[in-house]
Amino acid sequence: MTDQDLPRCGWAQGGPAMLAYHDRDWGTPERDDRALFENLSLQGTQAGLSWRLVLERRGNYQRAFHGFDIARVAAMTDAEIEALLADAGLIRNRAKLNAVRTNARATLAVIEAEGGLGRYLWSFVGGEPLVNRWKAHAEMPATSAISDRMSRDMKRRGFVFVGSTVCYSLMQSAGLVNDHMVGCFRHPEFGR
Repeated sequence: MTDQDLPRCGWAQGGPAMLAYHDRDWGTPERDDRALFENLSLQGTQAGLSWRLVLERRGNYQRAFHGFDIARVAAMTDAEIEALLADAGLIRNRAKLNAVRTNARATLAVIEAEGGLGRYLWSFVGGEPLVNRWKAHAEMPATSAISDRMSRDMKRRGFVFVGSTVCYSLMQSAGLVNDHMVGCFRHPEFGR
């Protein structure tokens, strides 16, 4: 069996970038603050758009936001954010671009108060991935009681573009919840 023949979650068939993202990133437990901040930033950007659109621009976001260095993004000026509106490689939405800086500042406060963004986010699931056993994509929820609670707490702490759907997507992509279909080759990797 070749890599092409491996059973995957159906959404991963959306092109080479989606396939690579599914096979390497999505659902892999992530605890690094910088990587989680990048993930949060991209999930917030995706709100109302297709993930493929954001994924195709990921490198542009990494460049524009200093590799998602949290302190550097938090220190960005209004003029720097405004200049990003002219960058055709980004989704030019003023509120979403400002949200990355706002969330960097909130992330710094969480790191100070909780000892890390990873520590904070993983506390919502007791430090270990929650394992679901979906057989079909239609079974998978867009939100959960945990993502509802996470969203409320993040908003209280000053984060923006962190509705429950965004939080659940973050939980999925950062491996807080294993939502790979049971037939997907990646499910057993995190399904213990």
